[in-house]
Amino acid sequence: MTAPASSHEPASSRAPASSHEPASFQEMWRDLAPLGRDPGSGGYRRYAWTAADADCRAWFRAQAEDRGLTCEVDRNGNQWAWLGDPLAGDAVVTGSHLDSVPDGGAFDGPLGVVSSFAALDELRRRGARLTKPLAITNFGDEEGARFGLACVGSRLTAGRLTAAQAHELRDGEGIPLPKAMEAAGYDPATLGPDPERLARIGAFVELHVEQGRALDLSGDPVGIASAIWPHGRWRFDFHGEANHAGTTRLADRRDPMLTYAETVLAARREAELAGALATFGKISVEPNGVNAIPSLVRGWLDSRAADQSALDTVVAAIEAAAREAADRAGIDVRVVRESFTPVVEFEHALRDELARILARRPGADAVAATGTGAATGPGAATGSGGRAVPVLGTGAGHDAGILSGSLPTAMLFVRNPTGVSHSPAESASEDDCVAGVLALADVLEGLACA
Repeated sequence: MTAPASSHEPASSRAPASSHEPASFQEMWRDLAPLGRDPGSGGYRRYAWTAADADCRAWFRAQAEDRGLTCEVDRNGNQWAWLGDPLAGDAVVTGSHLDSVPDGGAFDGPLGVVSSFAALDELRRRGARLTKPLAITNFGDEEGARFGLACVGSRLTAGRLTAAQAHELRDGEGIPLPKAMEAAGYDPATLGPDPERLARIGAFVELHVEQGRALDLSGDPVGIASAIWPHGRWRFDFHGEANHAGTTRLADRRDPMLTYAETVLAARREAELAGALATFGKISVEPNGVNAIPSLVRGWLDSRAADQSALDTVVAAIEAAAREAADRAGIDVRVVRESFTPVVEFEHALRDELARILARRPGADAVAATGTGAATGPGAATGSGGRAVPVLGTGAGHDAGILSGSLPTAMLFVRNPTGVSHSPAESASEDDCVAGVLALADVLEGLACA
């Protein structure tokens, strides 16, 4: 799919009013809610390059057009809605993603996109005058639910994933990424780094529901991100011997499922010892018959920690436990690291600027930042008087983290009262969502307006 030409509206002009009142936050949320929702689980199955993904992309395009924005699709399938001239440089960009994990919640990703359109509406209500181009983006395949690699759209754009590597990605049915893109009407021949686009962006700010309870525990509706923990995905292949479940003596079995089970328990034990996180959340079994001992059990480990040393320690210990159990049972084990993201410290200058902007709000809780708030836990942007904006690290990956190596990025978190994420139980109150919109509008006004 060829991206349409960008708007050449002067970046210093006010946004043109749409022919009718654009949808409110509540209306946008209502219209987006049914797209890709599974009636059985109540969760979302918005996988890359599927019909549900196409519906979400159409929703994004409609919201952009209703606001008089120029909508384009870049070479990697990411959507951009521009106000002002994209070629002018020093653009301020916000947004997130609309895809989901299997049976995911409504807020992870979409809250950032809906809030971005609502924040632009708020700027218009204020009569704010842009001095820089502004864009809202929907990055493709952030969750990696279909092809097994997170943040594909932003990784390609930033050169963190090559076109050749992307062409090798396959979904659970063996469909290659290029074929899936073609079926959705996009041209995979254009995949690749987009340094020219990134060079025209001065700052990217992503709003996201918090995936944890730090803000709920502190009593704050909005926080600022300090860093993303180092994290990765490892595939464990346990090779045994297929045999009949009803005739093979227990002593004669080479059952890889038992070794896999021991490894799952070891992951929990080692994560607790290292103060890290470790999860086996996906499994594949061959031949996958009720009355058959498996020949192969393949499990995927997701592990995260506050620092690289702790992550290395826990993963090494899990692998050692898997090999020890495999040796005892006569099982062959292979471990492959499929993806890895080192610790991401968001640019301190931009992070501190967000705190200063929020501090200038009349009656705001926020105060000027001093750069505190480490990746290991919640801190605070502190100053004279008022209440500090919490500054907290996160174990979840984001497009903002991928782009941080190419341009200044920052994140705002909105309180999640239960801390539940990647589940239909994920939630945020309407009051907190509104607080997030207003905070994002303040930040965009501070960064993109005179």
